[in-house]
Amino acid sequence: MNNRLDFAQNNPSRILKRGGSMAPTNHACSELKMNISYVEQSLYHTDDLKQHSLLFNGVQSVLLYIDSLVDQEIIQTHVITALKDQTHSEIYPSFTTLESQKDTDLQNGIDSLIQGKCLYILDGNPEFYILSTEKMYVRNTTEPENEGVIRGPHNGFIEQLSVNLNLIRRQIISPSLIVRYFNVGEKTHTKIAVVYLQDVTNPALVEEVKERISSISSDMVLAPGFIEEFIEDNPFSLFPQQLSTERPDRVIANLMEGRVAILAEGSPSALIAPVTFFAFYQSPDDYHGRWIVSSFLRLIRMMSFVIAFTLPAVYIATISFHSAILPLELAHTIKKSLQSIPFPALVEAMLLELIFEVLREAGVRLPSRVGQTIGIVGGLVIGDAIVRAGLVSYTMIIVVSLTAISSFLVPSHEMSSAVRILRFPMMIGAALFGYIGIAFGLVILTIHLCKLENFGSPYFAPVAPFRLKDMKDVWIRFPIWALRERPHDARPQRLNQQKFSRSWKKRE
Repeated sequence: MNNRLDFAQNNPSRILKRGGSMAPTNHACSELKMNISYVEQSLYHTDDLKQHSLLFNGVQSVLLYIDSLVDQEIIQTHVITALKDQTHSEIYPSFTTLESQKDTDLQNGIDSLIQGKCLYILDGNPEFYILSTEKMYVRNTTEPENEGVIRGPHNGFIEQLSVNLNLIRRQIISPSLIVRYFNVGEKTHTKIAVVYLQDVTNPALVEEVKERISSISSDMVLAPGFIEEFIEDNPFSLFPQQLSTERPDRVIANLMEGRVAILAEGSPSALIAPVTFFAFYQSPDDYHGRWIVSSFLRLIRMMSFVIAFTLPAVYIATISFHSAILPLELAHTIKKSLQSIPFPALVEAMLLELIFEVLREAGVRLPSRVGQTIGIVGGLVIGDAIVRAGLVSYTMIIVVSLTAISSFLVPSHEMSSAVRILRFPMMIGAALFGYIGIAFGLVILTIHLCKLENFGSPYFAPVAPFRLKDMKDVWIRFPIWALRERPHDARPQRLNQQKFSRSWKKRE
């Protein structure tokens, strides 16, 4: 606003009377220099704003663009060459870019410039042209490293929103697939797409998602982490409340269940809402393999959740308070290994867990080849050295290793991180109160999961509240033909998703 007022003070001819008072206007005028001056001042004379002067039928004109955002080849081929080669008096058909439009509001022109478009302004003409000349950097839609599958599609989202929407639309060929755009971030103007199925998704859920996105008032919005924190129900919970995925097939499957997908320009991840706790343990591989095998693997994953945060606590409680329950031979073996350890079991476990977290973080930050070296050095060299030094016992090494492996079975990185942190308060509870401390920790955790809500849907459904019909795709996966109804947690408009697809069997 200050910029407009400064410009108005310097350019009194751009002031119009409105209701008896003086007010600045953004409308382009017939004088070319004034229009250019307005654009330059609005962009604070940035160095990458370029001008290219042209003559059109003897009339002076100028092409304005931001050099770092436009495709020079498009400008040269579809704008400059097209204008020079034109043979008719009308200017509009001369442009051969994919998109071009007339406008008279210079503020719209400035908004277009910072999006990578260019302005073509003629002297003596109060209208100007906005031409689509954005530079696009597109990488291949290769399979995401974090969500690889054995069977099924091997493509993934990239940082360009239009490509990601294309991947979705190619697999849901239905007019009911709706995309709504939003621009959030006062400075970043991040383009967000809310995707849903008009005849499946609950309208109240769609409106809630739109309202929460529209209420974002931050200067900067970077997807997906920023959006997730702005719109989630329980920001102080350890558990992720939106499923983040880079796989189009995972987004499509959730859209078909009546959920909403949120994609953003510049991010290869899509956020899915609402989701339940059990959605984080479902892998795309589950639906591309035999259902019995997939169910067995899913049960292993669910068991890994319990092992990942309770095993160190159970070990600490057992050797500290309840060693009498151990078989005599095993008790002697553990006692022998603990004789030379100067620390209590809690300190021993904390030390190993922290070393593991440090090594994991170092492995993530370093290049992949060096990261593998860190894993070998950490796992073999440091592990063996601290045992020989008498800082930790062999049994604790086994416990922490099993815990670490179990935490990585989760198909979601966010849930895996949450589970790893959960083990620390559980270990403290076990060191203070033994099994009673673990029991209290589990009760508190269960209450927390039961109280969580995600866009009005219970997070721990279908366990709490209990829904028997939704259990077909939770602990185990029933055959696809048996999943006739969509899950209730997203409150879809239509529950039935198929009839009896194996009716041919009755005719045999």
